[in-house]
This record gives sequence, C-alpha cells and structure tokens, in this order.
Amino acid sequence: MCPNRKEKETSKMKIQTLVVAGMMSLVLGIGAAKAEDPAALNDLQIAHVAYIADNIDIRYAHLALAISSNPDIHTFAKTMIRDHNAVNTQALALLKKLNAQPQDNFLSKKLNVGAEALINEMSQLRGAAFDKRYAENELAYHKAVNNLVENAFIPNIENAEVKTLFKAGLKIFKVHEHHAEMMVKKLN
Repeated sequence: MCPNRKEKETSKMKIQTLVVAGMMSLVLGIGAAKAEDPAALNDLQIAHVAYIADNIDIRYAHLALAISSNPDIHTFAKTMIRDHNAVNTQALALLKKLNAQPQDNFLSKKLNVGAEALINEMSQLRGAAFDKRYAENELAYHKAVNNLVENAFIPNIENAEVKTLFKAGLKIFKVHEHHAEMMVKKLN
C-alpha cells in the first residue's frame, strides 16, 4: 500500500470514528442522566429536535453550495434544502393547527453545539477534501437521525398526526441516506 493511500484510509477512519462517536453520544446521551433519554422526550420536544435537525442539514447544504464546485454535491445539497424545508413547513403548519409550540431540550441544544463545531471544521476545507467530508457527514448524520426517529421518536410519539408526519419524513430521509451512501462511494 502506498503511503498516500494509507494516509487517506487512516484519515477516513478517524473522520468516520469522530462522526459516529459524536452522533452516538448525541443519540445515546453518553454520560448523561436518565432525564436525557431521547425516548423520554414529549411530542413537542421531539418536534423541536426534528426541526433543529432539519435546519442543521439545511445549513450544511448551504455551506456545500458555497464551497463545493462538484455538480453531484450541488444536486444533493439542493435536494436537502428543498426536502428539509418542505418537512419543516409541514411541521410548523401542524403545530399551528394544534396550537402548540415546540419545546427546546437537551438534545436540540446538543445538536446545535455539534453542528457549529462541524460547520467551523468544514468551512476550512476546499475541493475534494470538502466534498468527501460533506458526503461522509451527510451519510453519518442521516443514519444517526433516521435511527433516532425510527427507534426512539416514532414509537413514543403520542399524537397521531405528529406520528404520521414523522413516518412520512423518515421515508424521505431514508432516501437521503441512500443518496449520501452513493455519493460517498463515488467520492472514494
């Protein structure tokens, strides 16, 4: 194996480890009190987490459009903006119909902190390094969020309309995960 390839594989493993560890600590609340269990969130807290997660992915997509010159990255980023905005619009309409307000919580706060760090990191990258990091993050992010939605949120949502919205969103976001996976393979 040539040193360049070995360095790339080591770098890839480090990035994947950091992304997975970061998302797992968010999802599982490692070291957190039992009160920081995503499955224990109420519907309005879950709605806020989903809204924040969508907005974070929209921010990542805008960053990709600003930095990348890769047409595949641009297509994916535009899809993220369109789909996540559409889901957020539906969620806000449902909250208005229910006369409810989303509730900030430990998980939405952790997501925002993690996103700021990642945006700062990715903002320093250019070219193929940015494209690869963006694609890998999108894959890891969608895997983690989809897992959270499917296994912690949907089973615990009490309002039938909110549950239906989450199920519909999950279908869309699983397609995103698949597209991100294909993008990562293409960039490797």
